[in-house]
Parts: sequence; C-alpha cells; structure tokens
Amino acid sequence: MPNMLESNPPRSRETAGGTANYPALAGAQRARVAIVGGGFTGLSTALHLAEAGDDVAVLEARQPGWGASGRNGGQVNPGLKYDPDTIEAMFGPELGPRMIDFSYGAPDFTFGLIKRLSIACEARQNGTIRAAIRPKPEAAARTTAAQCVRRGMPVEMLDAQSMAVRTGTDRYISGMFDARGGDLHPLKYTLGLAAAAQGAGARLFGGSDVLSLKREAGRWVLKTANGSVSAEKVLVATNGYTGALWPGLEQSLVPVFSAIAATEPLSPTVAGAILPERPVLYEAGNITVYYRIDAENRLLMGGRGPMKPIGDASAIRYLTDYALRLWPALAGTRWTHAWNGRVAITKDHLLHIHEPEDGVMICLGYNGRGVAMASAMGAALAQRLRGNETSPFPMPISPLQPIRFHRFWPLGVKAAILSGRLKDRFGL
Repeated sequence: MPNMLESNPPRSRETAGGTANYPALAGAQRARVAIVGGGFTGLSTALHLAEAGDDVAVLEARQPGWGASGRNGGQVNPGLKYDPDTIEAMFGPELGPRMIDFSYGAPDFTFGLIKRLSIACEARQNGTIRAAIRPKPEAAARTTAAQCVRRGMPVEMLDAQSMAVRTGTDRYISGMFDARGGDLHPLKYTLGLAAAAQGAGARLFGGSDVLSLKREAGRWVLKTANGSVSAEKVLVATNGYTGALWPGLEQSLVPVFSAIAATEPLSPTVAGAILPERPVLYEAGNITVYYRIDAENRLLMGGRGPMKPIGDASAIRYLTDYALRLWPALAGTRWTHAWNGRVAITKDHLLHIHEPEDGVMICLGYNGRGVAMASAMGAALAQRLRGNETSPFPMPISPLQPIRFHRFWPLGVKAAILSGRLKDRFGL
C-alpha cells in the first residue's frame, strides 16, 4: 500500500496565507481525552471539549489540515448519499429522522460555527446545485428533491434554462438546488478551527504520528516517537489516512484520491459568467465532477484522480479539458495549482462510528461529504465523550467490519472509476 502520509504538501497551502506549526509531543503527558487526527473531526471535537472545560490533547502526524481537511474542494454540502426515505427505511422511525436532520442541517451548523468563532475562511452560503446531464440522474434528483420538499427543506428543481443561467453552460438538463450549501477555503477553515481549539485550552501537537494505542493500568496510552499521552478516553479520527493503529480499522474503508485543479484568477467578465450567483455544483452520476469559483475568481475543478500524489494540473487533464468544454471562454487560461488527497469510502457509503472497547471511539468514512458533516460531528462526539448527551446521538454506532479482499482495493478503485465513467458516458 502507498505511504499514507505523502511527502508533498498540498499546493492549496499557497493560497491559505499561512500554515500551522504546532510542536511535536515530547515526554509523558496526561489528558482526559486524546484525539488522533488533526482534521475537521478531531479539531471540532477538541474545540467543543475544550469549550466545555475538558482536558483534551490532539495528536496529528503532520500538521492540522495536512490531509483531506486541507486538500478538499471546499464544498459545504448537505445530506447523505441516500435519499431521506431510504435512510428512514434503513434505520427506522427514530434514528432515521435524526440522521436526516443532522446531515441536512450540517451546513447551517458549520457556517454558524465559522461566524461564532470569526474564522476568516472565505465562507459563503450560496447554495449547492446537484446537476443532471442525462435522464437517469435527473429522475434521481427529482426523487430526492420531492422527499426534501415534503420535509420542509429549502430545495427546488431547476429546469434546463434556469441551469444555463445559473451555471453559464448549456450542458445540464436540470438540477436540484439546496439553499443550505455553500463553500469555504478548506485549509483556512482548518487552521481557524485549530487556533480556536488551542485558544479554548486544547493542546495540539504536530509531527506526532501515533505508533501504538494500548490499555495500561486502566487508561489508554498513545505513544509517538518522542512521547506519550495517557488518557481516559480516545477518539480516532484519521479518515482517509487511517493506518494500522487499531486492528481491522484500516481494512474497513477504502482510501480514494480526490483531485482538484485551479486556474489563475479569471477576468471579471469570464468569472462572472461561471456560476454567477456563486453556488457550488457537483454533477450527479457514477463518477462525479464538482466545481466552484473561489473568492479570488479562480475556477476549481474537482473529481477522481490518479491513485498517487500529484502537484501539476497536467496529471488531471480530463478535468481541465472538461472545463473548457463547459466554458469555451476559458481558452488560454492557465491552470496554476493542482493537488489531491485521500477521502475515506466505506462499503455502505455511510459515516462509520465505532466503539470497539470501553473508552475508545472511532469516527471516519465521510465518503466525500466531510466538510459539513465532520464539523457538526465534532459537537456530537464531544458530548458523547463527556458522557452528558443532551439529546440522542445523531448517527448509528456500528461494529467494526473489515472489507473482504481489502488488499486488492487499488485495483478495485481503478476498475470502479473506469466502469463508472463508461456508465456515465452511455447514460446507465
């Protein structure tokens, strides 16, 4: 398996205006809660624990935002992979509605948190468009929209003419618009969360890869190369960068690379014609493409990329060529940035939360929907780790189940991407 901690830093750091530099753990320390992973989940949980007066330490193998939390496309999207009716059928009349309310409300939570903490991360809540190119995904979008509207959500269907006006291209036959979505600069947001968590009293350690997690004298001991933390409770929040820290965990998900290419700042005329109202968009299909215009008028195009680190847009030419097909006015535009990172895909495409032993929680597997969901999960996880939940936990807690034949996942991902692109091409 490729090294889970790729050596190249994300080029998205160039537009963040700064980087994190938290010290490495040294010596033996104690905390009530220790968190493994300095992404959205770990940092939001640490923030909410610290704000409640709890003693928490975060151990990050690199620096906060190194993984997908700092490398993603910046889309803050509502919902889960499955439609609301399906979620209720799968999880019943009590848990199902809680999952729906939580996941569709996650963007509001995220933008509210950003406002409360005054995090400067270019946050905009201008909505999410789920775009359909062919009849099959259009029918699926209409089904989802109808179920959302029935529940009083701010969702509407857009016809081809409305889609052309809102996107600047005539590529789409329809789309579903959800007013709760939006965008942000993911690394700026991550760094803001880290600073807020530290300001609230959390201890953050960078360059502190956790090498072992063992029970000793009634407490959990996490060891790094230069130190250790003894804790009553532990949260593992490593998502697409999960290794062998807990038996079977690495085999319970598939890390898939998601890649983004960004243009130079576009002229006001060209930028104004692409998503003029500044929503974000993702295409409905087997293999999605997603894009947005950022605060600097750069076009960011995202999608599945090579199963290895990239640093140049030439590695994902299919995305840059597709952008030119959508908007011919981009001819001659330079693609100045490109990066990728690992997202965690689970077998059932749902977030996985495990409690394999007393005092250990695991939360990972956002399946590409982590910006909003992970932010909101931090508050819920903090409540559970404190043992004083004021409301029932919003997501299912499931047993840890490794995926069969997991060692073949690189071949499986390549085959799935090829199959998905062929299905999308022929409308299947």
